[in-house]
This record gives sequence, structure tokens and C-alpha cells, in this order.
Amino acid sequence: MALVRYFIQYLGVDKTSRTFYKQLCNVLGFAPGTLSLYKTALSHRSVKEGADENNERLEYLGDAILSGIVADYLFKRYPYRGEGFLTEMRSKMVNRQTLNEIAVKMGLKKITIYNKNDGSLKVSQIFGNTLEALVGAVYVDKGYNPTKQWVFKRIITPYMFVEDLEILEINHKNKLYGWANKNGKNLEFETLNEHFENGRRLFTVGAMVDGELIAEGKAFNKKDASQIASQLAVEKIGL
Repeated sequence: MALVRYFIQYLGVDKTSRTFYKQLCNVLGFAPGTLSLYKTALSHRSVKEGADENNERLEYLGDAILSGIVADYLFKRYPYRGEGFLTEMRSKMVNRQTLNEIAVKMGLKKITIYNKNDGSLKVSQIFGNTLEALVGAVYVDKGYNPTKQWVFKRIITPYMFVEDLEILEINHKNKLYGWANKNGKNLEFETLNEHFENGRRLFTVGAMVDGELIAEGKAFNKKDASQIASQLAVEKIGL
């Protein structure tokens, strides 16, 4: 980390920038080649509206790169399993909830640049999106093979335990419907609220069992919001 010490000691940056740089290096495990690239990867549209300033383009790129790396990993790990199994496993490994949890554990929440006055963002999936953008930034900075090695070392090996994922029920909504049908319950998902947050429509969806609100989820589309509500309901019911 000689480059990190050089940056801190000789470039005359302020304390906030030094702290950000050190935290970024801790997350990455290496000194970034182009700091501005990684700042873009960590900048949410709530603070940077320009397409060349926020992380949405890098998120798009990182999503494709990460999905490809995971697909290759699963293809080689399970040489005798079919397409359906491989597709489901990939979904478990790269879905928004999984990536969001990994991003928080990696420390990305501390260095993601977003509107902290917007309470809905703190409980949304933006940190998983930021992780995808970070993968995109590593790819642009280092190329494919170093990115593949980085994903294995910093994401797959420490956080994606495939043996556990094999038995994980990913579709909480289907699980909740199964429970409702078995127990003669009427399960519905109701949109409780929708409004604009920083130019995007935020949905609040409730899981209703026999007309009673069991849990609610918030997201920028109804599908994700209902899945979040389903997960919370599954945990509350104890399934």
C-alpha cells in the first residue's frame, strides 16, 4: 500500500479525502488507479444527476460482468447440473438482496455517496447497486482477468457460501403464498403508498393476510417491494 501512504503524506489532501481514500483501499484491497472513476462508482443519483457523474452506467456494466463471472464459476463448479439449477443458483448469488447484504458487510455503506437525508435510501437496495458499480469500475481500471480474481477474493469466497445457497428459498413471495394456501389464509399484496423520491417513484407494498397488514416493503418498483414485504412477513410468521 505504498501508493496509499504517498497519497496521504504528499498530496496535501484534506482529512475527509484521506479518510475516504483509506476506506476505499480497505474495501478494494488495492490502491485504485483512477480515483475519480471509483468516486463515480460510489455516487448515487440522489447527489449526482448527470449520467457521467453517478454510478448507474457503471452499475449496468458491473451487473453484466459480475453475472458472467458467477455464471462461469457455477458452470465449472457443477459440471453435471442442468440449466435450471445453474440459473437459480446464479439468481441467488447476484440478486439485489444478497448483493446489498454483501455490500454492507464490505463497508460500502460507509463510503457510498448518497443523500443521507432521504431515509428511504438507507433501507433500500442502493448499496448492492453500488457494489455492481464498483465491479464495473474495477473492470474499467484493471481489465477482465484482474476483476475476475478480485470478485473471487473479495466477494464470492468470503460471502457467497454456495452450499448454503443450494438449500436457500429465494422466492419468499412463493413461500408465503404456499403457507397461506396450506392454512386457508387469504394473501394479497396491496400498494400502500407511492411517491417520488429524487426523481424516482418509490413504492410501499404491504403483505395482507385476511385483510391484516403483516409486513411492508419499500423499493423503486412494486416487484422488489413485494419481495421485501414477503421476506419480512416470512420472518415474522416464523416460516
